[in-house]
Amino acid sequence: MQKLIDELRKGWQGVAPPSLVLGLCFAVACLLVATLARWGLAYVRPDVYFTPYFPAVFFAAAFGGLRIGIITALVGGVLGVAVNFGDAFADRSRFVLLTLYWGVSALTIWGVEHYRTMLAEQRRISKRLIEEEDYRKLLVDELQHRLKNKLSTAHAVLHQVLHDQPQVWAKVDPRLRSLAMTDDLISRIDKAGCDIRDLLIAELGPYGHVRFTLNGDRLFLPPKLAVTLSLMFHELATNAGKYGAFSAPRGLLQVSWTVSGDRLTVTWDETEGPSIDNVSAPGFGTQLLKSALSAFDGKSEVSYLRTGLHCIMQCRIPKNE
Repeated sequence: MQKLIDELRKGWQGVAPPSLVLGLCFAVACLLVATLARWGLAYVRPDVYFTPYFPAVFFAAAFGGLRIGIITALVGGVLGVAVNFGDAFADRSRFVLLTLYWGVSALTIWGVEHYRTMLAEQRRISKRLIEEEDYRKLLVDELQHRLKNKLSTAHAVLHQVLHDQPQVWAKVDPRLRSLAMTDDLISRIDKAGCDIRDLLIAELGPYGHVRFTLNGDRLFLPPKLAVTLSLMFHELATNAGKYGAFSAPRGLLQVSWTVSGDRLTVTWDETEGPSIDNVSAPGFGTQLLKSALSAFDGKSEVSYLRTGLHCIMQCRIPKNE
């Protein structure tokens, strides 16, 4: 019984065509109901010969496909001509109506079959997208695992090399641990989101907590926005470590954020860093900063001032994800 129900469900949803026997049985049931409806209508309008069979053709084609729909239309036409619920007999006008009935039935069957084809293609594309998403998640998880292993290996190697230099190791060890914590945080926020302050501390912690200040109230970021901002903060922090405030002994960073309605504004200010004389051609990092927030109706503006890099990021905070 359960197998029959599953086959009925799959046939009606267009997942898989039913067996020929089941399709014919369904068509017979549709024709029987349509004939009973025609018999009831004969007490009011005895000249209704083919109208009740249109729904039968539609449902039979939707369930059983092209062949079952054609069979139902042909049998329905024969029943409309041969079966009489009154004194009238088949004449020329009824055959004209038969021709119209078959024409409309053909259009109905074509429409249903076209819809079933589109539905099957959409289901195939959806399945492929789901498989691609699962593959990407597996790949990302594997890359995160390998990155964590490599960082652990580098930590162990440096510990062995610097075991007789405790002062140097005391500076290197917390930075490596902060980097590991940042990677773990990014893997977590992809699923649950996080607070913007925790995100910034994780990204900027490896450069020393005395090198930056954070100004803003607690703000929970949804997962997608949190991941996007983490990529942008990582890019800005990396540039600050290479060329900006974190590359100079006295360089400082101040990050501030405010919320107005559903709009978030983040300001990134670097001071006391090396002077920026020449700006290189835009690379991947610059493109990331300019386009990453477009999915949240946002934008970012980067300015290279004499005091250091200045970046303003504005975006919408999604309510539901």
